[in-house]
Amino acid sequence: MVNAVKNPVDVVIMAAGKGTRMKSALPKVLHRLGGKALLGHVLDCTAQLSVRHVVIITGHGAIEVEAACALFTWATGTFDTDLDMKFARQEPQLGTGHAVQQAIPLLADDGVTLILSGDVPLTQATALQALLNQCDGQRLALLTLNMPDPTGYGRIVRSGQEASAHSNTQVRAIIEHKDASNAQRQINEIYSGIMAVPTALLRKWLARLDNKNAQSEYYLTDIVKFAVNDGVAVVAHQITDAAQVAGINSPVQLAELERVYQSRRANALMEQGTRLADPARFDVRGNLTCGQDVEIDVNCLFEGVVTLGTGVRVGANCVIANCTIAANAVIHPFTHIDGEKLGVTVGEGALIGPFARLRPGAQLGAEVHIGNFVEVKNSTLAKGAKANHLAYLGDATVGERVNYGAGSITANYDGANKHRTVIGDDAHIGSNCVLVAPVTVGAGGTVGGGTTLTKSTEPGGLHVARPKQISLMNWKRPVKVKK
Repeated sequence: MVNAVKNPVDVVIMAAGKGTRMKSALPKVLHRLGGKALLGHVLDCTAQLSVRHVVIITGHGAIEVEAACALFTWATGTFDTDLDMKFARQEPQLGTGHAVQQAIPLLADDGVTLILSGDVPLTQATALQALLNQCDGQRLALLTLNMPDPTGYGRIVRSGQEASAHSNTQVRAIIEHKDASNAQRQINEIYSGIMAVPTALLRKWLARLDNKNAQSEYYLTDIVKFAVNDGVAVVAHQITDAAQVAGINSPVQLAELERVYQSRRANALMEQGTRLADPARFDVRGNLTCGQDVEIDVNCLFEGVVTLGTGVRVGANCVIANCTIAANAVIHPFTHIDGEKLGVTVGEGALIGPFARLRPGAQLGAEVHIGNFVEVKNSTLAKGAKANHLAYLGDATVGERVNYGAGSITANYDGANKHRTVIGDDAHIGSNCVLVAPVTVGAGGTVGGGTTLTKSTEPGGLHVARPKQISLMNWKRPVKVKK
C-alpha cells in the first residue's frame, strides 16, 4: 500500500450514473476494460492506498452494481480483506454535489474525503497519494490536467488567469463548460473530477449548494468558491497523463481507452524482456506474468491469472486463461486453454496444439504432447504422454510415456455421474477406441484400434474388443436406378 497521510482517508466513488451514451442496459461502471469492470479498476487503485472506508454511491442499476462489488474482492485478488465498503443511494440523480451529499452521513469529520469517479479506470495510486499530500488535512486539493481540447470539462479558474494556461496563482473556481464564458472556455487546465478535501469542511460546503446553473444540477465543483470565500487554500496537483483521468461515456471512448490500456501492458512486458511480435495485436484481461525469453505471437488473448515460464513460446491466435505454463513449453497457434476456477498446468517442455483445447483441471507433466483437435478436461498426464490427434481425455489419469491414439475417447459420463479412467505407464491406446469409465488399462498394455473397453485390463498384453470382421466375396454395390 502507498504510505498514508496523517488524517484517516475515506474514499467516495461516484457510480450512480446511467451512462445514456453507452446505449446499454448494463450500468456504465460495469462495462469492462481489460476484462475488468470500470469500477473494479477504481477499487483496485483504492486498495493500494491506506483507507478507512470506501463509500460507493449507486443509483442506476444499484442492485447490480452493489452485487458486483462483492465479487471484486475475490475476482481481482488485490484487495485488502479489511477494506470496508459501504453504499449510498442517489435517487434521483441531481448532479455530482447531490451525489456526494448522499455519502456524507457515512463519513466522519476527522478524516479526509477522496472523491473518485467509477467510470475513470486508469488513475494511478501515486497520483492520488500526491493529491492527498497536497490536501494535508487542511486544504481543498484538485487533480488537474492541461488539455489541448478541453471541451466538455470544467475549467480551473485562477486569480487573474481566466484565459491562460496553468500558472502558480491561486485557484479561485471551477467553471463547468456549459456555464463558462467564451474567455473561460479558452482555459486549457481542466478539473479531472477527482479531489481530496477535509471531511468537516466538505460537509459544511455541501449544505450550501444550489442548482442555479445551466443544467439545474447541484455541482460538486461549487465548493471551490465556498473554500475561497472561507479563506481555505485551494491547491491543484497537475498531472500530464491524460489517460489517468479519462472517463468513459460511450463505446467509442471505451474502445479508445482499451487500446491505451493494452498498449501500456504490452510496453511494460517488453521492458521486462518479453518479446511481442506486434504489441498492437496483444490483449491482457487479467494478470499475466512472464519469465525470461518469453515469445508471444500476434492476436493472443490472456485472461484471468496466467504465468508463462522461462523460454515459453506462444503461437498466433491463442486464447489462454487461468493457466500456469512451465519453462520451454510451446503453445502452437490457435490453442484454447481455459482453467476457469480449477486451473490448468502445462509442464516443462510440453508441446500443445495447434488447435488444442485444455479445459479446467488439465494437469500436464513435462514433455507431454497434446496435438491438433485434442481436448483434455480434469485429467492428469504424466511425463512424456502423448495424444497427438483428434482425441478426448476427460476425468483420466494417464501414466508416463502413454501413447493415446487418434479418434480415441474416455467415455466418462454415464448420464448422471462422472467416472475416472486410469491408463498405466507405457500403455498404448490404438486409434478410435472408447474407454468406458470406470476402467483401468494396466501398465504396458496395448488396446487395439477400434476397441470399446468396458473392463479393466491387467498389465501388458494386447486387449481387443470389437466385432469380428466379415468379408463377402463377389459382393456388388447397388446400382442407381435411372428414371
